[in-house]
Amino acid sequence: MVQAVRVNETGGPEVMTWEHIEIGEPGAGEARIRHTAIGLNFIDTYFRSGLYPAPTGLPFSPGNEGAGIVLSVGEGVDHVKPGDRVAYVGPLGAYAQERLVPAASLVVVPEGIDDKTAAAMMLKGMTAQYLLRQTYKVGPETTLLFHAAAGGVGLIAGQWAAHLGATVIGTAGSEDKIELAKAHGYQHMINYRTENFVERVKEITDGKGCDVVYDSVGQDTYPGSLDCLKPRGMWVSFGQSSGPITDFNLALLAQKGSLFATRPSLFNYIATREDLEATAGELFDVVQKGIVKIGINQEYRLADAVQAHSDLEGRKTTGTTVLLP
Repeated sequence: MVQAVRVNETGGPEVMTWEHIEIGEPGAGEARIRHTAIGLNFIDTYFRSGLYPAPTGLPFSPGNEGAGIVLSVGEGVDHVKPGDRVAYVGPLGAYAQERLVPAASLVVVPEGIDDKTAAAMMLKGMTAQYLLRQTYKVGPETTLLFHAAAGGVGLIAGQWAAHLGATVIGTAGSEDKIELAKAHGYQHMINYRTENFVERVKEITDGKGCDVVYDSVGQDTYPGSLDCLKPRGMWVSFGQSSGPITDFNLALLAQKGSLFATRPSLFNYIATREDLEATAGELFDVVQKGIVKIGINQEYRLADAVQAHSDLEGRKTTGTTVLLP
């Protein structure tokens, strides 16, 4: 038996328990891995709270991201083998010492990237990749606004967007977070607690607005994010850390300048093996070249997941956090 964090009923962080579970042998297309590090992401809190229903129902182990060592593989698996160092974004179940995972979600971690870094960057880094390179193709002519700039995705996206030559504007809620974001590619930062971010964006852009706004905050930044855009700009809503938007009015897009709006998900961008390898490969490349640095700002024992979730939801964390089995 191995130990894992389990959610037997949805609710606050306190509903998570530390339990022994049985892990079987891998079936066809599966691999059994021993985790060496697990990524903590805000989406984990959505499943724990019940905002997103767990596909497997209750009970379940949270977590979509991890890194570790392949212990054994099932029939038909030939792209990874026992002993390989691997990382993944996959189905729920990462908050465990060991687990079974669809082998198709595994990528081999290249030399020069350690396990903690791999676990910390897969979901957030591939999210930054699809946002900047696919959802809206950022380049030297792009002016963008990224909410929660000091978060895990934000710090990666800031560095990457700056490398692509964009004008990068961010928001954060404290001076410490603002300084952190400035050290990760953001040329302009807005303290949303003391400044009106819409007015500041207009000032920074000489009234022109942004080409694209990346918004993982949700309720608190809507519809203000739309007012930060140029005519025919794009609003990319990829999260809802402050709560869901429940009254989206499609007509606002016309009223505010024939805007585009999208609600993308990483899993649609890595649904095929080809897309996964391309997305992960580009992420590995910018990390290995030092273009993007993955700063692990917090570490918790996996058994202390309750505290980790409490700190994450209390906005006490910055950047990337890992859980260690």
